[in-house]
Amino acid sequence: MSYRHDISLLSDYDIFLFKQGSHLCLYERLGAHLLHTEDGQSGCFFAVWAPNAGAVSVVGDFNSWRPETHPMAARWDGSGIWEIFIPGIVQGTLYKYHIESRSGYQVQKSDPFAFRCETPPHTASVVWDLGYEWGDDAWLGERPGRNGLSAPVSIYEVHPGSWRRTVEEGQRSLGYRELAEQLADHVLETGFTHVELMPVMEHPFYGSWGYQVTGFFAPTSRYGSPQDFMHLVDHLHQRGIGVILDWVPSHFPTDEHGLGYFDGTHLYEHADPRKGFHPDWGSWIFNYGRHEVRSFLLSSALFWLNVYHADGLRVDAVSSMLYLDYGRKEGEWIPNEHGGRENLEAISLLREMNEAIYREQPGVQTIAEESTAWPMVTRPTWGGGLGFGLKWKMGWMHDSLEYFGNDPIYRKFHHDKLTFSIWYAFSENYLLPLSHDEVVHGKSSLLGRMPGDDWQKFANLRLLYGYQFTHPGKKLLFMGGEFGQWSEWNHDRSLDWHLLDYLPHQGLQRWVGDLNRLYRSEPSLHVRDFEQEGFRWVDFSDWESSVISYLRCGNVSDETLLVVCNCTPVPRSNYRVGVPERGFWKEIINSDAREYGGSGQGNLGGIESVPVASHNYYQSLTLTLPPLGILVFKKEERP
Repeated sequence: MSYRHDISLLSDYDIFLFKQGSHLCLYERLGAHLLHTEDGQSGCFFAVWAPNAGAVSVVGDFNSWRPETHPMAARWDGSGIWEIFIPGIVQGTLYKYHIESRSGYQVQKSDPFAFRCETPPHTASVVWDLGYEWGDDAWLGERPGRNGLSAPVSIYEVHPGSWRRTVEEGQRSLGYRELAEQLADHVLETGFTHVELMPVMEHPFYGSWGYQVTGFFAPTSRYGSPQDFMHLVDHLHQRGIGVILDWVPSHFPTDEHGLGYFDGTHLYEHADPRKGFHPDWGSWIFNYGRHEVRSFLLSSALFWLNVYHADGLRVDAVSSMLYLDYGRKEGEWIPNEHGGRENLEAISLLREMNEAIYREQPGVQTIAEESTAWPMVTRPTWGGGLGFGLKWKMGWMHDSLEYFGNDPIYRKFHHDKLTFSIWYAFSENYLLPLSHDEVVHGKSSLLGRMPGDDWQKFANLRLLYGYQFTHPGKKLLFMGGEFGQWSEWNHDRSLDWHLLDYLPHQGLQRWVGDLNRLYRSEPSLHVRDFEQEGFRWVDFSDWESSVISYLRCGNVSDETLLVVCNCTPVPRSNYRVGVPERGFWKEIINSDAREYGGSGQGNLGGIESVPVASHNYYQSLTLTLPPLGILVFKKEERP
């Protein structure tokens, strides 16, 4: 099979942007691209960055993996890019790059820009075209409003390989196309607005859950082709459901076929292990200061938004990027040029990434999983922030689960865990997660973490969810939590869908669905999530009874909701709560209702206020608080 070196997809401007670290679409230039040349030849153009290689060739099933058959040519411009056009290559061809360093090191590497990879444990790249006819124009037109900071955003976090499996076929995972219909039906039934997929980028070790990525431009072939994945996103969009993808620029695995030691040198990663190797995860860390690596990462981020129509990126392990001493002991890290522990190169990259994303795709959101008190994560870059749209509120998650894990008799001694999050709730644009990290590694499921007998466990979990959905901030719940999975999440098994044959689990899922519908229909629960004016305490001081009450406020007074939480199994009668307006306050949702599995205690649909001052208001309600229950009231005009 012949080859040519006179064909290129790269212009001088591409090389300039690449070397400057600002190229946003490298996936259109590097990698493997099927072409028809001007003189009528069909084949594939290959381009790879390997500046320190002595020789590079394309090997594959088309040339019996012989490196001498198709040698690549280095470009003349000093970019370190090698190119070749090979006629006759068709879609589905397997290939790798055979790289020989100047010191004699030889290795076969997968294509860093491959659009498709062999299904692990196989490691070859696959020549693939990304043509697809999308049908989600209506969604894309509505997306800015659906993703906005004042919109209801309730995210269902999903691991595609274990959400639902085909038990009759040996626990086979669903393919992307099978998942599309079933997942959309479930999300619509339970009322979530978005799905967040744990990393779908190709990864060699399934047990990493996708967080050890080798294919930064390829959805994993475990569940189907790139077009199959496009169908999943397209179908969810056509059903009115947003799609957020986990993206991992913080590290990459050491597998030989991956990015590490790519051309016989530390190309993508720092050479010094004090900056280039992650001691906790045993993985390489990107060299964020190298311009070509910045172009690679920026292009990967934009790729999933541009090509796969993702509505947002949740950036994993941002804290590990921000701190040079993350996971390291004294003497194991190198200070920055000012003697500090901040990773200035990573900070610069994150800011540039957010600026580029919101400039190129203004209807999407970026979400930071950042677990420290780093300031201004969700503030504009021009004001010194990192420029993210949202930040996971890890403190809320940990404090809430610690509080609800206590036996109710002891909760009065930990009342601050329930109330503290409000004091910093508006310092960032927060998202409240109950994520996969909280139901693995011996932590038990959310239901299993609740104290008491089975009835109390379900009541506690309903109360926790009610508190989450009425607390300022966007929402996220990991799969299985919506119906009360008893066991910890296991990536090798399906969720325990058979539990929905039982009334308590049916009631919990009904509660989650009704909470989502309430959250979406009541503006006060979402339009001012990030404004102090959207929340007012009524009373946070009744630690002795473990009761809190607060108001959620919209843009007009008649949108105001009253929320009351009783965090003990003791029903409380004649409990007085102040309200800002006179009139009838309708009980619009009650976690103790029998249809949710509760005891049926409440306020008979609502209660009229009385002119008795309480909690700095001239009007008040005398309520019945159900055990381990949350009540939401809304003032209603009565004829």
